[in-house]
Amino acid sequence: MSEQITSAREAEDLIRAQYPLLYIVSSEEDRVEAALAEIATRRDMKLAAWTCTKGWDKLVGVIKGGGEATKAPDKALDFVAGAEGKGLYVLRDFHAFIKNNSPPNIVRQLRDLAHQLPKKPETNCVIILSPVMQIPPELEKEVAIIDWDLPNRADMDEVVGRSISRMPTGCTPGIAATGEGREAVVDAALGLTKLEAENVLSKSLVRNKTIDLSTILSEKKHIIRKSGILEYYEATEKLNEIGGLETLKEWLLKRRHAYTSQARDFGLPLPKGILLIGVPGCGKSLTAKAVGAAWQMPLLRLDVGKIFAGLVGSSEENIRRVIKTAEATAPSILWLDELEKGFSGTGSSGQTDGGTTSRVFGTFITWLQEKTAPVFVIATANNVHQLPPELLRKGRFDEIFFVDLPTREERRTILEIHLKKKGRHPDKVELDKIVDEMPDFAGSEIEQVVISAMYDAFDANPGEHELSTEQLVRSSREIVPLAVTMHEGIAAMRSWARTRARMASPAREAASKEENKASPFGIEMRQMKMDQ
Repeated sequence: MSEQITSAREAEDLIRAQYPLLYIVSSEEDRVEAALAEIATRRDMKLAAWTCTKGWDKLVGVIKGGGEATKAPDKALDFVAGAEGKGLYVLRDFHAFIKNNSPPNIVRQLRDLAHQLPKKPETNCVIILSPVMQIPPELEKEVAIIDWDLPNRADMDEVVGRSISRMPTGCTPGIAATGEGREAVVDAALGLTKLEAENVLSKSLVRNKTIDLSTILSEKKHIIRKSGILEYYEATEKLNEIGGLETLKEWLLKRRHAYTSQARDFGLPLPKGILLIGVPGCGKSLTAKAVGAAWQMPLLRLDVGKIFAGLVGSSEENIRRVIKTAEATAPSILWLDELEKGFSGTGSSGQTDGGTTSRVFGTFITWLQEKTAPVFVIATANNVHQLPPELLRKGRFDEIFFVDLPTREERRTILEIHLKKKGRHPDKVELDKIVDEMPDFAGSEIEQVVISAMYDAFDANPGEHELSTEQLVRSSREIVPLAVTMHEGIAAMRSWARTRARMASPAREAASKEENKASPFGIEMRQMKMDQ
């Protein structure tokens, strides 16, 4: 595996290669400039930083001139053009002066510098440092862009250690007192800037007199909310509240520690994600919610429809922002609900929307294939036939699960769960009799049976707390299940999934294997394996 190049190393390589213009995207001015100061010291260069409020100010070495006289952007660039010796010149928040509606002389001056600086005998570099990237078309070929890394695990561990050493009297490290607990705190803080991490740790100590994960995770919520596209979902559901789907739950539980340092030391690769396909109302979305709580990781919900915007290029920028936010809050879970509704039009995208959907989809699946950040993707879909075939290729997801209608035993378990959630006692009704009245009911339909029966019971006798078997049976007979209204569609999904996906339920998995043995396609596949 090739060594991952850090932002500081990338910047130093470009400076050594005499790139005249760099654009560093970061909101952490102090941290970036500290790294540039190390580079300048190592390379025996001067380092100066400019702001529109103070002009040029030295950080490393002797800078002649500068100050108030160079507050105007054109004067700042004139100063660089006339500077002597080797130097790095940082322009803070200079993006405001190179917008499309800005005076053209500023952009022209930067282009002139891009041609002049390489001709000087000394190495000189102009660095635009800004939290946003705004590059006019005239400068696209002149400037090199660096997205500065957020603090890594070692940086964040240093921040946590410094916060513990400076704790006020009466505070304790709490969970961070143990090695495993400190690692959990570091993981929770990853994705924050250094200043954000220091602030939230201080807030936790002030509020709770100790360091706790919930306060740190709440800070991540603010980052996600600012994106405007992702939604931070407060996961309260538990895996044991899902009836059935034992194969899927076992698969997920085996990977709940896959993001720890022990897993990395063991050599385990990071899980990519899963695609859940199946009948609506059978627990796909509920599983995604429960994973967030089971793994104690932020659950980010993406409504794919929010990605698409009216302005040209906005949709592509939105998907990049989603990816960047998800990676910034990693380790995290990215949940894409009803994926087929967002990406079903990729085939005709060139004729219907100028190729926007195809470009957005291409960006997403490329990231899904190549991502190295600890972001676990859970995508759900009700209609597999609307999904682009590229999404189903091996390597995009670790596994594709088919979530079928619950079996009889699973329906019984689901009924018990919903009765308990509504404060009722399952042992006070005839569960088997009720389940027999709900053949092929989906989990959401069983929940509605309980809710409808509660309305009937309250209307008949508001003082009676318990539900009767007769009320539940009558309620179940009033519902036309999806298995009836979507009979042909469910049959088509089952036929597709039999040889292309893994069953989420062990009972369905066993039945599927038996069907495969009996099918001509299954016989043909087994013969091919024997021939190999």
